[in-house]
Amino acid sequence: MSDAAHRPRGADTGLHRVIALTILVHIAFAGSRVAVSLYALSLGATALAVGTALSLYAALPMLFSVHAGRWIDRIGPRGPMLLAAAVTAAGSLVPLVDPSVGPLFITAALVGSGFMLFHIAATQVVGRIASSGDAARAFSLFALGFSISGFIGPVIAGYAIDHAGFRSAFLLLATFPAVTVLALALGRRAPPGEHRKDGPAPERRLGDLVANPHMRSVFVVSAILSSGWDLFAFVVPIYAARIGLSASTVGSLVGAFAAATFVVRVSLPRIASRVSEWRILTAVLALASAVYLLFPLVQSVPLLFVLSFALGLGLGASQPMVLSLLYAIAPPGRAAEAVGIRTTLINASQTFMPLLFGALGAALGVLPVFWATAALMAAGGWFARRR
Repeated sequence: MSDAAHRPRGADTGLHRVIALTILVHIAFAGSRVAVSLYALSLGATALAVGTALSLYAALPMLFSVHAGRWIDRIGPRGPMLLAAAVTAAGSLVPLVDPSVGPLFITAALVGSGFMLFHIAATQVVGRIASSGDAARAFSLFALGFSISGFIGPVIAGYAIDHAGFRSAFLLLATFPAVTVLALALGRRAPPGEHRKDGPAPERRLGDLVANPHMRSVFVVSAILSSGWDLFAFVVPIYAARIGLSASTVGSLVGAFAAATFVVRVSLPRIASRVSEWRILTAVLALASAVYLLFPLVQSVPLLFVLSFALGLGLGASQPMVLSLLYAIAPPGRAAEAVGIRTTLINASQTFMPLLFGALGAALGVLPVFWATAALMAAGGWFARRR
């Protein structure tokens, strides 16, 4: 019999439900990063200021992700998911208060923190649903949801900015997590898997997880991959603005990246059944290195779309593989905490890399930024291959 025949219908229903709620929150997050970047540039902000704003999406999550994971392990996902969606919606509305750069920093901090909390809680739900097996399929479907919202958010933001202005764009983005708040507040059913326990965890020493060589390898590769995502989100709007592209085109370039992640994740469960996670991650990093080497040499819009799509095909395969590896090796009762450590490392990258990218971009231009990232991706591919 097929795997689908063995899966309870309720599990698939619960999985689809949490994916739908995650899509709504992630639309606001993905669209906000584009809207904040373009709004800051329109207000005369420097590349360093834009990098600072984008780093704030990860600054607070970097500090609190592990504690958030432990909290979610302890009380379950429903309350944290509700709080996270509300914070994301509220953060999206902050730029309506004052048309200046300052409120954009607050938006970045609130939206980033809200999405971090929601993501860890939702990942725990998916991990529990997949705990009986077939983790690659569950996390691939979960990642497909991010592909959908990663496409919708930037495209909506770009077109809303061009046709209705920045204030309307932020207001529109806030409606999506607001729907999630209503769904969780009014829904009678708890998120699937909330009543289940991953197992006892009498001691929770962070060093135990970091000292595990298998988990440490996953954390290292995850952080390197995150820097690849960060560069795309940060420098593409700046590079596109410098060569005279519109906000709609910028949003569409980011959308092409997200569309590619959707395409690759549709096929990923079948690929993962034939190829190991580490081999997939090695190929991903090699492709990302090649794309970043070529990107700053191209000004043709069609070729930029091709490169964005190619990068999405590569990096889009990484998240399900990393999460599948983490849930396979995490100790009982500490799955969300392990995801919290990964999130901390990712957010450390998202906090400091935009600052580094901004400083390098302001001093040397964008080409060294692209090529430094290409070198980092190549080094990550060598490390993954050794695993």
